[in-house]
Amino acid sequence: MKYSVNKHDKYNLIQLDEDKLDSLLAPVLKTQLVTFNAEGVKNIILDLSKVKYVDSSGLSAILVANRLCKNDSGILVITGTNDNVNKLIKISQLDHVLNILPTNSEAIDAVFLNEIERSLEIQEDDED
Repeated sequence: MKYSVNKHDKYNLIQLDEDKLDSLLAPVLKTQLVTFNAEGVKNIILDLSKVKYVDSSGLSAILVANRLCKNDSGILVITGTNDNVNKLIKISQLDHVLNILPTNSEAIDAVFLNEIERSLEIQEDDED
């Protein structure tokens, strides 16, 4: 699987450089996402702007990452989805489960907003 990872203090940005996220590539992506989580990365931005097709196994890998991020009070944000990928996500009724934004810049803002909200929740819990 061809991809690049830009590691930042609060998140990792993964840019897939593949046409398809299918049953051949999904296990590799899932392994990488699980590894990031094990390393303490709780916020992930997954840029799918070069991906033209995603199948059910690709969606499964994305859902695993989404669950892992949420379990650590983090966020997974998907960016750059095309019409075909958006249709599959909507047909699968995952558009209400996944965080999908048009650009990486908006995804970065969502990560920082999530971090602020999380820190405010921690402060409220400490005051109680």
